[in-house]
Amino acid sequence: MAITVVMEALSPTMEEGRLVEWKKQPGDTVAVGDVLAEVETDKAVMELVARAAGTLLQHVVPAGTTVPVGQPLAHIGAPGEVAEAGAAGAAGAAGAANGREKAPAAPAATATAVAAPPAPPAPPAGGRLKASPLARRIAADRGLDLQAVTGTGPEGRIVLRDVETAGAATAVNREQGTGTRAPAAAAGARSSYPAPAVSGTAFQDVPLTQIRKTISKRLAQSIGPIPTFYLTAEADMTRAAEARDGLNGLGEGKVSFNDIVIKATALALKQHPACNAWWQDDKIRYWSDVHVAMAVAVEDGLITPIIRHADRKTLREIGAEAKDLALRARERKLKPEEYTGGTFSVSNLGMFDIDEFTAIINPPEAGILAVGRIADQAVAHEGQLAIRKRLRLTMSCDHRVIDGATGAQFLRTLVRMLENPLGMVW
Repeated sequence: MAITVVMEALSPTMEEGRLVEWKKQPGDTVAVGDVLAEVETDKAVMELVARAAGTLLQHVVPAGTTVPVGQPLAHIGAPGEVAEAGAAGAAGAAGAANGREKAPAAPAATATAVAAPPAPPAPPAGGRLKASPLARRIAADRGLDLQAVTGTGPEGRIVLRDVETAGAATAVNREQGTGTRAPAAAAGARSSYPAPAVSGTAFQDVPLTQIRKTISKRLAQSIGPIPTFYLTAEADMTRAAEARDGLNGLGEGKVSFNDIVIKATALALKQHPACNAWWQDDKIRYWSDVHVAMAVAVEDGLITPIIRHADRKTLREIGAEAKDLALRARERKLKPEEYTGGTFSVSNLGMFDIDEFTAIINPPEAGILAVGRIADQAVAHEGQLAIRKRLRLTMSCDHRVIDGATGAQFLRTLVRMLENPLGMVW
């Protein structure tokens, strides 16, 4: 009897997933553990693996379709076996109920009712086509033929910017209709920052990605129900800058100002556990361990990978881990355990020359620190006017967990840590 492959919950917060690309086609032999498809969750692009062996009989939905968790995706069975039409029909009905276009139900007399997506481009005669994994994934998602894309990476390798450029050119050259909806808004189009609108159209509709849907839900859960207040302080970062320059001069890895802020935040949280907490509706959970989540901007949203036990790690360890997590976050390669379970968050916009801002709390956490830029300012220092490096910090606090004096004491400790960096390695 045929086995139904369903959309699995590939992350703790996943409610639906978008099928980015089928890795197995109807008629292919499948072993347990084989990768069937790539699925975009609310945080990353992950692999959906086979839980049963046999032959892939049919795809219930095509690539580009958004499917709720638990709904059918494909059927696996014996060669020549006919899959039951009921499962495919149920998937179509579920899609209609969610207001999305789904593939038509499979006729009972066939095993491959849904046409397979175009096969990936064949490698050139001289060898395998060179393209980054991210470029391949997005090209497949947008229906771009990589054979027609010119690579600008090392040795002609096709990278993301090449796919973006080719996609924009394709949209402009595509036959224009009389409506006001741009071609990029078609079902299955990647929902990232849009390509330039086709001339003659009034606007461009871009479907939400899974990560953007999750961001909207989380923000609605935060800024509305949570009684938030804000505390702002200013730190003298002159000594921290000198310490950073000295560490980086040793040539054993780079340390950024953000690494220093994360380390100082973790140590301050250890001293003020009332801020290292979760709101749990009927209780407050105070954490003994300090897991600092750092906000990372990705192509179509924001994700918060976590530096676990940040208070126990050296600045170099934090720097190396932060760099690795940020890189894999942008490539959508993080594992669920790498972006869930933070106890406090840090969001830094200093690299964009933002002086100060307020950040939105990521529930169930009770606080988040917004970090501005470090700027030279003329201030009074030791009785004289001097140029010092100054940094503005704003803490958003959930008043159900953190009182004003509690947050102020934490912020005061944090400032002292930053102004006396030797205290972080003592």
